[in-house]
Amino acid sequence: MPTLYGMLGSGNCYKPRLLMAKLGRTFRHVETSSRDGTTRTAEYLAKNPNGKVPLLELDDGRLVAESNAILLFLGHGTRFVPADPYDLALVNQWLFFEQYSHEPYVAVRRSLFVYPERKAQATPERLASLLDSGNKALGVMEAQLKASPFLAGDAMTVADIALYAYTHDAGLGGFDLGLFPAVAGWLARVEADPGHVPMTWTPA
Repeated sequence: MPTLYGMLGSGNCYKPRLLMAKLGRTFRHVETSSRDGTTRTAEYLAKNPNGKVPLLELDDGRLVAESNAILLFLGHGTRFVPADPYDLALVNQWLFFEQYSHEPYVAVRRSLFVYPERKAQATPERLASLLDSGNKALGVMEAQLKASPFLAGDAMTVADIALYAYTHDAGLGGFDLGLFPAVAGWLARVEADPGHVPMTWTPA
């Protein structure tokens, strides 16, 4: 059984848990967090020198880090990762967008409200800048989701799982999803897809 090291409150760590739930794959969850220092232990750093989560450890000891790389690995050969090179490129396009144009603003602004130890960093200027950039990212998604039911086309892919993770609770960061009706409709479609679980879910 593979082991997933991750933090329940993290959207990046939610991504592989959500995908494995939808795929019906069993795994072991080990709570590992930068907040309690477990990502900085010698044992963990031996597995991931970058000291971040999530981290997937396979039965044979091989390791895969970075949330979207884990999604592509787990989704390979399933309905969530297209075989066609162009369709796969579109999926990757959204995965890069998520990490560079969405997560640094939507997730970071959320973290400033959710984690008490980060509230000192929540200056009015920073909050305003994050809100503006996050809304721009949500606007890019809105435009695409007006044209197609899912981000990379007609079918749900790992791109949707990646962007769902921090978009679905963007309200915690002060983002008004009511301004983005196509995004709201997409969230409902992702949640209606079989096997959906909430962010706090771990296997029994």
